[in-house]
Amino acid sequence: MLRLFARLTPSVSDYRGAKFWVVEGGRRYATPLLAVLVVVETTDLVFAVDSIPAIFAVTRDPFIVYTSNIFAILGLRALFFVLAGVMEKFHYLKIGLGLVLAFVGVKMLLTDLYKIPVGISLGVIAGLLAGSMILSLLRPPAEPPLPHPAEGAEPLPHSTAPD
Repeated sequence: MLRLFARLTPSVSDYRGAKFWVVEGGRRYATPLLAVLVVVETTDLVFAVDSIPAIFAVTRDPFIVYTSNIFAILGLRALFFVLAGVMEKFHYLKIGLGLVLAFVGVKMLLTDLYKIPVGISLGVIAGLLAGSMILSLLRPPAEPPLPHPAEGAEPLPHSTAPD
């Protein structure tokens, strides 16, 4: 997407404060900040499109499919940062999310043979997520995770072994 943007949009190579566009010599140019915005919003769109099979595993109602994807586009990035912040506290959440994806995949494969009711599907999904979070609180990790370098962690020492 960035290459397409660069090919189609005349741009300057440096940031100009918080501006998306600048005018130089009577021509309008995009700043790198606009390119960043285009890439981030494209990522949101890709993740929203990626969630279409998951919503079809829950329902075939077009209204719910459309609205859930609109909300995915609007809130997915914010949800990512929320999950990224709590992922250290809920270390089994990755496993829970993986089990949710496996359940949805099995449900989609079985849809012609047996239709799992929506209430049961939502219950299984909520149970897997809640269970992984509760298990994370009951069984803390053996070693505390290393702090992120931005949080003041010391850099790793360089190796003194000969090359």
